[in-house]
Amino acid sequence: MDQDVLVAIQRFPARQQAIEALAARDKDFRSLCADFAEAQAALRRWEEPSSAVREKRRAEYQTLVEELAGEIAYALDAATVIPLPSRRLPPEGS
Repeated sequence: MDQDVLVAIQRFPARQQAIEALAARDKDFRSLCADFAEAQAALRRWEEPSSAVREKRRAEYQTLVEELAGEIAYALDAATVIPLPSRRLPPEGS
């Protein structure tokens, strides 16, 4: 399994099957998972060094990680929507 997808699964363990299924069929979702994994890794790197820039960068990556996590959740929710059959009324006069 792709390492980027595993990072998304770590964030949403209860949705592992949905993540795996969507990643298997959706290139854009895999790209979103890659962006999320990269942002997570960058956030970890900025948590380590001690510098004046550190806190600003850490906050930026924390925001990015949360936004990407929200996009992953949205994509998973959208992928699991089951369309209901249309209830059309019969034409008048029938």
